[in-house]
Formats: sequence, C-alpha cells, structure tokens
Amino acid sequence: MAERAPAPGGLALIEALVNTLDLESGVDSLSSAEARAALGLDDASAAELDAARELRESLRAVCLVHGGHPPVPATPLDRLLAAAPLVVAVDADGSAALRPVDPGSLVARVAAAIASAAGDGTWGRLKACEASDCHWAYYDRSPAGRSRWCSMAVCGSRAKMRAYRAARRT
Repeated sequence: MAERAPAPGGLALIEALVNTLDLESGVDSLSSAEARAALGLDDASAAELDAARELRESLRAVCLVHGGHPPVPATPLDRLLAAAPLVVAVDADGSAALRPVDPGSLVARVAAAIASAAGDGTWGRLKACEASDCHWAYYDRSPAGRSRWCSMAVCGSRAKMRAYRAARRT
C-alpha cells in the first residue's frame, strides 16, 4: 500500500506482520515462503500459521484503536501474549530490556517489541489506516500523532473525494 519508512525498532516486525494481509485484494502473503521467511516462520506448521494469522488480526484491532476506532473487546491479544514469556536481560553497558525466552517464537518477539515500544512511548503511534478497505499498518510520524491514513495520496485522497461527493449531493 503506502510507501512509508518502516516503523522503528521492534515495531517494524509488528507492522510487517499486520501488513501480510492486503484487505483490498484479499492476498495473504503468509501463504508465500518468502513472506514467512521474512517473519522467521520458515518451517511453520499449519497450526503455527493459523496462530500467526490470529495474532495479526488481534494486532490490527489494536492498531485501529490507536488510530481512534472504538476498542474491540473480544481481541485475544492478551491471551496470545501471555503464552510468550519474557525475561529481563541486562547488557554489558548496563541497559536493560525485556527479551523473549524463546527468541524464535513470533509471538514472543512481538511481545518484546510491544514491551519496548510501550516503554519508549512509540506503541500508540503504530496505527491502522482508517480506510475500511485498507487497514494497512503504518507508523505515525506526524508531529501531533494524528495521521489517519496509510497514504494521503491513496486512502486519504479517496476519503476526501468521497466526503466531497457526499457534500455535493446534499
């Protein structure tokens, strides 16, 4: 969809996972070996791919909330993340971070990324496009943190044109 710079740090993983499904075309790139490899799911079983899809849609729901949509009470994100234990790791320079116990687990890497982003205040800037046929994840770099679309040139333009046409009809 949009040509934006990837989200910073571990949020890039979450952004990439959410964006494995193109809602407009219906293409799920988790069906491709290349996309699975990019997410570290090279040898994923069918059950693991189903779990990745459930995680993806739960993350998309949260990204929509970050963009101003009402919360979806039935998201299983808490349950999914609870299965991903993290440990506090202290580096040689004394910095500390939460790291996955199983660094090969997608859900554990996502949990660590969320913990890090929540800690540095960037978690709420990972949003999903407001367009109902898009919902592409993007990192909001606008100064006020109020961007609504993955791309002003595509989704934003379409929304503004729809609003213009609706106003002209009335």
